[in-house]
Amino acid sequence: MNIAELPRRIAFLGNYLPRLCGIATFTHDLCNAVSDAIPTALCYAGAINDRAEGYEYPSRVRFELQEKDLDSYRRAADFLNFDNADLLCVQHEFGIYGGPAGSHLLALLKEVRMPVVTTLHTILHEPNVAQRKVMEELASRSDRLVVMAQKGVDILRDTYAIPDNKIDLIPHGIPDIPFADSHLSKAQFGVEGRSVLLTFGLLGPGKGVEHVIEALPEIVRRHPDVVYLVLGATHPHLVAKEGERYRLSLERLAEERGVKEHVIFYNRFVSIEDLAEFIGATDIYLTPYLDEAQITSGTLAYVFGAGKAVVSTPYWHAQEMLAEGRGILVPFNDASAIARSVCEYLDFPERMKETRLEAYRLGREMIWPAVAKRYIESFQHAQIDRKESPRRAFAGWTLDSRPYDLPLLRLDHIERMTDSTGIFQHAIFTVPDYHHGYCIDDNARAFLLCNLLEELGGKPPGEDLGGLTSTYLAFLAAALHPDTGRFRNFMSHGRLWLEDAGSEDSHGRALWALGTGAARSRDKGQRKLSAILFDKGLPVVEGFTSPRAWAFTLLGIHEYLQVFPDSASASGARTTLASKLLTLWNACADADWPWFEPIVAYDNARLCQALIISGRSTPFPEALAIGLKSLRWLTSIQKTQAGHFRPIGSDGFYVRDGARADFDQQPLEAQAMVSACLEAQRVTGDAEWTLEARRAFEWFLGRNDLGLPLYDASTGGCHDGLHSDSVNGNEGAESSLAFHLALAEMNYAEHPLSSAL
Repeated sequence: MNIAELPRRIAFLGNYLPRLCGIATFTHDLCNAVSDAIPTALCYAGAINDRAEGYEYPSRVRFELQEKDLDSYRRAADFLNFDNADLLCVQHEFGIYGGPAGSHLLALLKEVRMPVVTTLHTILHEPNVAQRKVMEELASRSDRLVVMAQKGVDILRDTYAIPDNKIDLIPHGIPDIPFADSHLSKAQFGVEGRSVLLTFGLLGPGKGVEHVIEALPEIVRRHPDVVYLVLGATHPHLVAKEGERYRLSLERLAEERGVKEHVIFYNRFVSIEDLAEFIGATDIYLTPYLDEAQITSGTLAYVFGAGKAVVSTPYWHAQEMLAEGRGILVPFNDASAIARSVCEYLDFPERMKETRLEAYRLGREMIWPAVAKRYIESFQHAQIDRKESPRRAFAGWTLDSRPYDLPLLRLDHIERMTDSTGIFQHAIFTVPDYHHGYCIDDNARAFLLCNLLEELGGKPPGEDLGGLTSTYLAFLAAALHPDTGRFRNFMSHGRLWLEDAGSEDSHGRALWALGTGAARSRDKGQRKLSAILFDKGLPVVEGFTSPRAWAFTLLGIHEYLQVFPDSASASGARTTLASKLLTLWNACADADWPWFEPIVAYDNARLCQALIISGRSTPFPEALAIGLKSLRWLTSIQKTQAGHFRPIGSDGFYVRDGARADFDQQPLEAQAMVSACLEAQRVTGDAEWTLEARRAFEWFLGRNDLGLPLYDASTGGCHDGLHSDSVNGNEGAESSLAFHLALAEMNYAEHPLSSAL
């Protein structure tokens, strides 16, 4: 190996110790192993944080990313480029990066200039749309892909059409643990003279530990000296979500089966050094995992390479590693088979020793020095590949080639406007106005915003949207009148409803928000409640006469049908409401006035957006064309000669054959235009719609008739409108939510996956 060909500055990206997870351990060990193999190289790491405060990382970690902060990925790319890293080695797992299917990572890979080698810790053979798009983009932006099992090579080739010559098969690295009889290590744990069964790793329902406990009565009957050690902390994300429910259920099961004296739970995340001691005391290792589609298991690699007998369910990695008698495979969810296989080893210790020796021999190819050498070869291949196809230099980073810079998300004002009941309608300057209370319109918008932000992972680091989302949904639930199926709109500060039924528009906005919650909420309870409320509020809409109520409802139906595609009521309502909009168009539109009504009033672009979305799914092929045609006309009449966005003013609107009102200009119009244009871009792929969306969004930032920003970056609020000579000093809920919804949608559009979802 020619030392001149070796990379000198190697960056590793992934989770990193002391964060407690397998990827963190792998990134740490790989970085150290490569550093040991190339003493002349500077090896350093970038760590992904899943919490705002981060972790107490060692000095080898030189930069950090916030999992759900898209901008931090771009900043990390800038750091790597300016640091002149020779190579970036990425650890990929869908769940450790932000965005749909972990797609925030693509923003970084799109910007870095050095060769990229990506290790795939999960490879899905039946990906959903987002997962497939991420994998395809990841492959195209990586010079080499590393997998740890032949099955991974097969899936990449057959499912994703990735050529074999781009893939390197390198086993999971393991520490070099000496081969030794287990009795030498048992005394320190107080299990001398006993047969030790071990399962270790972060604990969760997918581990299948309950099936081993179910097998223990039969094992103990034949081998009373057996003890089963379950080593490892419960997964931190599982603890945050449901506490120790799974572990407690296992403890109860052991007691019910009469084997609690034979089960030890050690609820700790152990170091590699401590793990070696536990493995040393082990006779049989058990991996009763429940999912076949596991392409790699670091825990299996560790124990197998240390020369231990293994009984495992046939997930992909185990099928390969334990083939040809190198272990025993048992069916999934089969406690009896586990019992038979464990006893087979314990009944015939000589067979178990032969299996152990063969495993240890093969394990010498998996120790970290050997694995590091293979990675270095992959790095060199990547460098050669990159020389043949270099990326653009810094001089190529012109404004039209880099992501569109958007304001940072700041929810201070939204939180200030919200109490335990909901979000207040109005503000006096930046102070909530109690006199006007609450309305369902704004709480629906706020619920929409929270769902978009949670899906994007774009909320500010450290902010938990769960409380806000629950508050807004509770308001929507309380607003639905149980006897009429109508949503009430206005509530006083004293929590008294001021009407029995709100406007048709407010009802439609509520359904839009609830359809989105049913489809996108990360909380199962919120998804279920949203769907129930949507179902109850939908039937009355077919009797409405407001075109905007039809449009808002169509937007909600579109979301709802993503998760309930067989809903006859939602599909029927979509057909009916789209037909109503088309009838309206046919009765009014002509060559000089291609619009739905004889007036262009408020929330105008929503009519176009509803037909664009519905046009792909209704029996009206003309719906999409009319949606695009009407939107194109609307953009033309809301664009000045200077090229900035000028929405129809609320002081008179724009009546056919009359003069249009230029003021007051409302944030709601800019946000509706952003949404509709981005939807048009997704449907048509025409980049001109993205430019129109940017034009409308920049209205908030000062590209308008007065050159004054509506968005208040110091508070996170948005002014209530643009007068002919000034901005409105108040920052109410409708306006502030309009800006933040537009910002969320622009972030989504700039997102690497937006065109695929």
